[in-house]
Amino acid sequence: MAKNIIVLTGSPRAGGNSDQMAEAFTRGAQAAGHMVTKISTAQLRVQGCVACGGCYQSGDKPCCHDDDFNRIAPLIEGADVVVFAAPLYWSTFPAPMKRVIDNFYCFYAGQRCVEGKSAVLLSCGEDTSYLMFDGIQRTYELMLPVLGWHNAGMVFVPGVNEIGDIQNTDGLKRCEALGKSL
Repeated sequence: MAKNIIVLTGSPRAGGNSDQMAEAFTRGAQAAGHMVTKISTAQLRVQGCVACGGCYQSGDKPCCHDDDFNRIAPLIEGADVVVFAAPLYWSTFPAPMKRVIDNFYCFYAGQRCVEGKSAVLLSCGEDTSYLMFDGIQRTYELMLPVLGWHNAGMVFVPGVNEIGDIQNTDGLKRCEALGKSL
């Protein structure tokens, strides 16, 4: 059965290693017959949650602030799978992606039914140790039960920094295989 997949990318560097991971995942998912929409969080204008309590207070608008989260929230609500493809920034998600994730609070506060989705985490970073991914992995794992989502897979690729470094690893192959497996 075809799934509706949203791929949220977090890198401000277009065409970088995590973008290539997202593209490989997308190729695999599309080859398996799934519909994929890719959204670059670095290109969005999202304030981030300020805990004002105005979620869904203005009609069907998720956030009372007039920013791009209101445009992408319905896409996230309608997705079967949400993919987070991000480079590692200080052991976690880059700020543009974190602002989007923080606004997921709207779903909770607005009592929107977003439960039952699958989630995927794709991440890469410069350090050569897998230990550097502990922070982003733990953040991801802690947000899933709050949202009622389950983990459908994670791919971490250490030792990449310059654009294209990922091509010298098996990371793209693993991302594509994960996309196909859904």
